[in-house]
Amino acid sequence: MSPSAPRRNASPEEPERPVENRRRRIRRRAITLAIIVLLIGVPAGYLVISANQSRDSGKDKEAKYSATGLTARWPSRVQRRLYEVPIPPYSEYVAYYETNNWKTSRLYVQFYTSNEGLERFLHQIGVGTDDLEDDEIAINTRDRRIVGWDFTGPGPWYGLVNDQKNPAPTHDIVVNRSDPDHPMVYVVSRTVP
Repeated sequence: MSPSAPRRNASPEEPERPVENRRRRIRRRAITLAIIVLLIGVPAGYLVISANQSRDSGKDKEAKYSATGLTARWPSRVQRRLYEVPIPPYSEYVAYYETNNWKTSRLYVQFYTSNEGLERFLHQIGVGTDDLEDDEIAINTRDRRIVGWDFTGPGPWYGLVNDQKNPAPTHDIVVNRSDPDHPMVYVVSRTVP
């Protein structure tokens, strides 16, 4: 058994500690409680707020990616660059929809533009207005059904398939020229990931 340490006796020179009064004890406990709240409560509150924001963000993404049909806004610059769909400036009624799977990714885009905008768009993807064929509905039935496009309205209708070698996307394009100065353009851009 080990010897115990000798006890230190209070020296007569050291004054005895005064007994803590009630006010001081309450104040000390209040400070301790405040420190505990700051050290535990604030981080816990931050975690709750962060979790709620994260959950809400997930719901927004789920709604975005579970949507079917066209979304009435411009596709992102990355999407436009990846699928090579250079929408002309000042286009109106722009809408898009993207689908992805293990085999093929597609970007469906529609926009209303000027004749100059149409020429610019076609030139940027490597074709011209002379390549558009009269009464050619180049977008297949399956793709039309996915986004709800109906090409039976007043025309004239023009279309073309811009078939490119992988990895460049293939474009199926239909143009409605019922307004001779402002064609409505429909594009399905397909790429193999």
